[in-house]
Amino acid sequence: MRRDYNLIRYAGNKRKIVPKILSFISELNVDKVLDGFSGSTAVSQALKNDGYVVGSNYIAVYSKVFGECFLLNRTPQSFFAPLIEELNSLTGIDGWFTEHYGGYDMNGSSVQEDNKKRPFQIHNTKRIDAIREKIDSFYPDDCIEKSVLITSLILAVDKVSNDMGHQVSYLKTWTKKSANDIILEVPNFKIDNLNHKVYQKTIFDIKDKYDLVYVDPPYGTSNKKTPTSRVRYQSYYHIWTTICLNDKPNTVGVANRRYDASSDTIKSSISEFEDLDLKYVENSFIKMIDQFKDSYILISYNNRSKVTIDKLFEIFDKRINNHISFGYKENAQTNAVSNSKYKIVHKEPLKEHLFLLNPA
Repeated sequence: MRRDYNLIRYAGNKRKIVPKILSFISELNVDKVLDGFSGSTAVSQALKNDGYVVGSNYIAVYSKVFGECFLLNRTPQSFFAPLIEELNSLTGIDGWFTEHYGGYDMNGSSVQEDNKKRPFQIHNTKRIDAIREKIDSFYPDDCIEKSVLITSLILAVDKVSNDMGHQVSYLKTWTKKSANDIILEVPNFKIDNLNHKVYQKTIFDIKDKYDLVYVDPPYGTSNKKTPTSRVRYQSYYHIWTTICLNDKPNTVGVANRRYDASSDTIKSSISEFEDLDLKYVENSFIKMIDQFKDSYILISYNNRSKVTIDKLFEIFDKRINNHISFGYKENAQTNAVSNSKYKIVHKEPLKEHLFLLNPA
């Protein structure tokens, strides 16, 4: 299997800089590493594959499910193969996912009669409905094996999704891949006997001790023209949340987002680092490095984020062991902004920064 099979499309995914992250960590005498904002778990998987004892943490339920699949599962691929085969053999049914996210091909357009675009063609949402219900029949209660099957479903669904890598809006024209059938595969997980842990908490609620803490907090935005347009991960990946929970929530807006991920005012819909208040975000950095004062801390952040790089140097001050910066490719969403009212011209190219902090 390809090594990148486990990697889902995810805003800010660090798969391209994983070698740099691992290089920083390899120079230190550390065994236990916390991935504090694990998201798609790309870094957590890489750390595990390199032999570290890994803690994987993020507030989103989909990140917890991915972590259970790739870090905690000790059941071999051969166990899941017949289950995946049965799921792939199911006939699609009309259900909640089809009602909210399934669309017909309207002469190449994804815009339906209600004037809303859809993220999936209807033959695939019918399969999502059938497969997700069947997974619940296999495992009525939450367990690691169930997380493996749900991860397989999300990875397969992501390959046919008619979007730009997030679920806040969908493409007007059906992409070629959206016509493909959802085909599940057994995730390419590695089994070991190390004591990995998976959390679904804020970074400030982690009390376990780690030799090194890697943090890739949400970046917010420095664009003052559209301060509310920054990535909010609970909103960006609301469909993954619903696939995990299968709770058929109330939805709002043109993208049929989960109601509980639709507004900053809803508790737990954003992290401390996604807040619009600059001072609040700066204080969150101070609070975080103080909490892990006994650990090495590796922080990734870019130069177009809420907090300026100069301010981070000020906050980190004497704890800085090493720092590097390097060019980073613009994401597709940034390049797609065409309205001059909202698009800004940056004075400097996009750069990613890595800060390694010593224990206090």
